[in-house]
Amino acid sequence: MRRFFRNPVRLVPFAFLVPILLGTGLLMAHWATVQHQRPPLTTALFTATSAVSVTGMAVTDTPNYWSGWGLLVITLLTQLGGLGILTAAALVILVVSRQLGLRNRLLVQAETAEFGLGDVGRLLRRIAVTVFACEAVMTAVVAGRLWLTYDYPPGRALWSGVFHSVQAFNNCGFALYSDGLLAFNRDPWVSLPLALGAIVGGLGFPALFEAAREWRQPARWAVATKLTIWGSAVLLLLGFAGLLAAEWTNAETIGPYDSRGKALASFTQIALSRTGGYSVLDISALQEESYPLLIVLMFIGGGSASTAGGIKVSTFFLLGFTIWAELRGEPDVTVGHRRVATASQRQAVTVALLSVALVTAGTMAVLLLTEGVPFVSALFEVTSAFSTTGLTVGLAGTLPASGQLALTVLMFIGRVGPLTLGSAIALNTRHRLYRYPQEQPVVG
Repeated sequence: MRRFFRNPVRLVPFAFLVPILLGTGLLMAHWATVQHQRPPLTTALFTATSAVSVTGMAVTDTPNYWSGWGLLVITLLTQLGGLGILTAAALVILVVSRQLGLRNRLLVQAETAEFGLGDVGRLLRRIAVTVFACEAVMTAVVAGRLWLTYDYPPGRALWSGVFHSVQAFNNCGFALYSDGLLAFNRDPWVSLPLALGAIVGGLGFPALFEAAREWRQPARWAVATKLTIWGSAVLLLLGFAGLLAAEWTNAETIGPYDSRGKALASFTQIALSRTGGYSVLDISALQEESYPLLIVLMFIGGGSASTAGGIKVSTFFLLGFTIWAELRGEPDVTVGHRRVATASQRQAVTVALLSVALVTAGTMAVLLLTEGVPFVSALFEVTSAFSTTGLTVGLAGTLPASGQLALTVLMFIGRVGPLTLGSAIALNTRHRLYRYPQEQPVVG
């Protein structure tokens, strides 16, 4: 057992499991609900997992079910889950002891995908400053708007600004309104800060820091940064255009709005659909062609080492470059005059195929455990749970306990990551000192 935990990667699932169980216990207290009654274990476990995995999917009417204390617990779990359990622990160690041992640096490396071990302390400070600075700016804008325009009392405006800013930056989707952010879908002072915060939080700290440092010379960015930054931009633009075209005449979504309102609502919904989880449109009222678009965007997710889920933007576009190289008969996969290592290609294929298998299995489980569920609704809900997005067509709250437990497991796996979880389960890593003769089987 001791040998098992020597690999820092194997600690990641357990590090997320502990706060989930702790959060479940706190949410089961009678003071956590408005009615001062203990919620069912399934409800508390689902909500705690949703918060720690920064999903935001709910099986209850969040503002009317959970009390102020319950909402505070959800906020703290979201912040902890977004910042990273191991990163938060390392920050505490850094503050207390002023130093980090090699073991703690390896732990942070396993979660943040930071390959250098020399500057971990500085990396952690930059992460903390970035997170809290972005959330502070978002809080100031949103709270000020609610106070000055919507006549919220200062205390309520501040609490709403803090809650939604934490949720948005950490790509979680819990809201203090039963219909999400539907009431603010044409207010740029509320919807845009939250959408931009979700975009920044979903890029990932390695890509974000390098892009900020080398913003004048994008050509010098690492391959992962290029794939994440430019890939995210492409997905946002294509998603925005696709949703705008699909919903332009839909009377139940953006049809009645003017051109400016349609563009704003479509952009913010796409920005928040990739893993943010907030709904500024009635998801259940979307056109049929909008669902495949959102499902694909949720499945891809955000950047590596970010608060976002999904298979990651870099993984998706790396697979695209791999396919392109194979179609052209190229011996190597190249991105921006850089040859991509074979190990990275294998990891991308592994993550993508494992994710497809998990979403397929999850969809089958939901269909088997619940009668009369449309296939598209089940696929949408399962993809949202696995990608830790949190968007819902209203199915999660109607599922039986077994179906909700299936989504709970998917949220946990989606946050930990298929590859990380697989590495944690594998007890032995063997390095062969020999290679078998090569053979080229027929493919296709």
